[in-house]
Amino acid sequence: MDRAWGSKPGSGGAASRQNEAIDRRERLRRLALETINLANDPYFLKNHLGTYECILCATLHNNEGNYLAHTQGKRHQISLAKRAAREAKDAPAKPQPLPHKSKVSVRKTVKIGKPGYRVTKQYDTELKQRCILFQIEYPEIDGNIKPRHRCMSSYEQKVQPYDKRYQYLLFAAEPYETISFKVPSTEIDKSSPNFFCHWDQDSKMFTLQVCFKPNKPQFTIGANGLPPSPPPPPMANGLWFIPPPPPPANM
Repeated sequence: MDRAWGSKPGSGGAASRQNEAIDRRERLRRLALETINLANDPYFLKNHLGTYECILCATLHNNEGNYLAHTQGKRHQISLAKRAAREAKDAPAKPQPLPHKSKVSVRKTVKIGKPGYRVTKQYDTELKQRCILFQIEYPEIDGNIKPRHRCMSSYEQKVQPYDKRYQYLLFAAEPYETISFKVPSTEIDKSSPNFFCHWDQDSKMFTLQVCFKPNKPQFTIGANGLPPSPPPPPMANGLWFIPPPPPPANM
């Protein structure tokens, strides 16, 4: 008996493509039976005729092995990919997670009380400005800490009733308590040569001098809607000098 072309001595004939496909499906069926649990497959259904259906692909199968071989095929895999894409498109958009914010460690120190201070009021006759000199003593301050200060409006604080005529000047340095001074709400002139801030590391003295801008003169409005004209200068004898009216223009 002649051997089939391409076969080796002692072996059967060369398998055709159809036989190879049958053998491949049989190997896939046996592998699927060992690894897949049909009870967890949402697309597996046994109908009243005793056959099996694939709900996803709408196909009929004679036994479980045939269905499992179908699940490993190209058609079933494409159907799974299409269904997953459709569900992802119809699913509502999930809110993006907020970026992780690094936690800022709050330094906790034991307060030792309020610092000593001296306040001196001054007036600059040349610039016509009111100035206040603050000298705050911090003898127990930490070596790497420098005192800080800032202005706070009356609306920000919750200790006293709101009064727009005043503002508060705060001084802070650990381990001392924060202290504040109630000053007029006039704008501080930081361009003034009398405004300065200095921290003396040797004497542990923090010095701040603030100057307030001079108040603008208030003008009253007359009956005609214009500010009244200034009064004429008095004469030597105490009487007011009234200038004569201008002569009429030539016609």
